[in-house]
Amino acid sequence: MLYTALGDSITFGENASSFAKAYPQLAITNLNSHSRSRRVTGYVLAHPGWSSSDLLDAAIWRGSSIISQSDVVSVWIGGVDLVNAALISLKNQQPINSVQHTINYSRNLHALFTQIKRESDARIICCTQYNPFPNSPLSAESINRLNHTTIEIAQNCNINIAPVHTWFEGKQADLIYGYRKGKIEDALSGSLPIHPNDQGHRVIAKRLTPYLFPRKSSR
Repeated sequence: MLYTALGDSITFGENASSFAKAYPQLAITNLNSHSRSRRVTGYVLAHPGWSSSDLLDAAIWRGSSIISQSDVVSVWIGGVDLVNAALISLKNQQPINSVQHTINYSRNLHALFTQIKRESDARIICCTQYNPFPNSPLSAESINRLNHTTIEIAQNCNINIAPVHTWFEGKQADLIYGYRKGKIEDALSGSLPIHPNDQGHRVIAKRLTPYLFPRKSSR
């Protein structure tokens, strides 16, 4: 069985103490501990700073062959899209163009799901985004909008949804690396406190594992 994890810096394992302690590898270990009949291997196609557009390009040009062999694929993307939209609004000193951001993100996510389905009959899991700044209303509003769009596109494409945002809700202080006050302003004072710490990755892997068992297939 082959599990492929697609994403950005979170899936890449940014701020985990080692790649072995990032959630994709931990999930593989969990899968192997639950399955004695099939050996599970994994592949990660992720990079810090990737937007939905970057991941779509990577899936087409770099991940096509591995996706075609996959039994299960997880997709976790969108945080960078949201950050980019915020940076553009700050640069132009205008409110976030949520409409254009939503259109671009929706188009890319739908195309990504379509690409995966075209290449493979793998089970696809789409992860929602947790809120690293729970004490900032603007962050909560933006993350909720992002997740609403993600869930809507996933449902339209008949994709399974892993509600990561509910796994972190109220526990961000324990699960996020460098967590301080849970406000957007924390991001202005050095490193970004947005990635899971080792405990956060363990929580993701534990809760995600049941979603990763593939459908029975004739392959």
